[in-house]
Amino acid sequence: MSDQSPSGPPDPAAGSSGGPWGSPSGPPPSGPPQWGPPQWGPPPSGSPQWGPAGTGPPAWAYPYPGNPQPSAGPHPGFPPGGTGGFPPGGVGFPPGGGFPPGAGGFPPYAGGGAWGPPDPLVNPPYAGLDGWFARCTGALRRGWRILLPLMLLTQAVPAVAVSLLSFGTGPDATELPADGSIPEGYLTDLAVYGASVALIALAFGVVQGIGWAGGTWVVTRQAAGQPADLPGALRYGARRCLGLWGWMVVMGVLIGVGFCFCLLPGIYLALALALAGPVYLFEGQSPIGRSFRMFHDRLGMVLGRVSLVALAVFLGSALGAVVESVGTLPFGTDPFTAPGTAVGAVAVILVSAALVAPVYLVQLVGLVVTYAEQRAQEGPVNAARLVAELG
Repeated sequence: MSDQSPSGPPDPAAGSSGGPWGSPSGPPPSGPPQWGPPQWGPPPSGSPQWGPAGTGPPAWAYPYPGNPQPSAGPHPGFPPGGTGGFPPGGVGFPPGGGFPPGAGGFPPYAGGGAWGPPDPLVNPPYAGLDGWFARCTGALRRGWRILLPLMLLTQAVPAVAVSLLSFGTGPDATELPADGSIPEGYLTDLAVYGASVALIALAFGVVQGIGWAGGTWVVTRQAAGQPADLPGALRYGARRCLGLWGWMVVMGVLIGVGFCFCLLPGIYLALALALAGPVYLFEGQSPIGRSFRMFHDRLGMVLGRVSLVALAVFLGSALGAVVESVGTLPFGTDPFTAPGTAVGAVAVILVSAALVAPVYLVQLVGLVVTYAEQRAQEGPVNAARLVAELG
C-alpha cells in the first residue's frame, strides 16, 4: 500500500487557502460589507474616516456641514443620469427630501398644474373669477376690431330697423280721444303692429345668428393663435346661422312662456338657457338640455357668471333705450311727417344703436368664456380643441 493520501477533495479543516471553505488569507476582497455584529471602538488603521466629501466616485452620503452636496450617481438599478427618484429620473418625495438626500422633491408648482400653460380662452378650475375676468378682457382686446363691425352689421342694424318700424305704425302714433275711450280699430291695428314686429324680428334673427356664430368663431380662433377676419366670420356665420336661429326661436318661446306665468320663471329660463347657443355651435346637439345640465351641475358658478353678463346687457340696453326715448321725444309720435324731424329721429336711433353695440360684444365674449370654463370643469380642454369642434 502506498503512504500517499487518497485522492479526493481536500479537508476543509486543513486551513488550506485553496479550498473553497478555508479561512481567507490576506485582506478581505473589496465589495459590499459583510453582515456581522458591529464593532465598537476606534476604527482600524486604514479604514475610511468620516469627514468632508472629497473627490472620487459618486457616493450616497450626506455632505459634511458647510460643504455642497456632492454629485451623486444613480441608484443601483437605475439608468445613469437619473436623479434616483421614482420613477427613474423623478425627483422623490417629500419636497426637498428625495432619495438620495438632496436630490430634490416635487418640482416647483406651475400655474397651469396638470392643465399645462394658461389658455387664453379656457379658464381652468383653479383660476376662479379673476381668471374668468382676465380671459373676457383678453378676448375683447384681441378681437374688438373685428367683433365691433360684426356686431354693428348683425345686431345694431336689425335693432335700428325695428325701431324705425315702431315710429308711425306703433300704438303711440295713434291719438286717443279726449274722453280716454279706445278708438275704433285700435286693437286691430295693435295686433297688426305686433305681428309685423314679430315677423321682422324673426327674419332679422337669421342675421343676428350670423353675428353670434361668426363672433364665436373669431373669439375662439384668436385665442388659439389662428387667423380670423371679418369676411371669414361672416362666411362661418352664414353657414351656421339657420340652425342657431331655429334654437333661438325655441328658446325665445320658452322664455316668453316663462314670463307669461310670472317674472321669476322667465328670468330663470333666460339664465338657464344662456349657454345653449355656444353648446349648439361647439357640440352640435341637445343645446337646451346640455345648457340646463351645465347650469345645475355648477349652479353657483354659472349663475354668477351669467348674471354678470345679464347685468351688463341690461344696463347697456337700458342706456340705449333711454337715449332713444329722450332723443326722439322732441320729434313727436310720428316724426316721419316732415323731413327735418325724420332726419333727427333717424340720427338719434343710429346713435342709440351705436351705444348699445359694445353690449353685444360683452354678451358674446362673456357667454363663450363661460361655456369654455364649464368644459374645463368636465375635463382638460383648450382653445385649439374648441376651434376643431367649431368646424
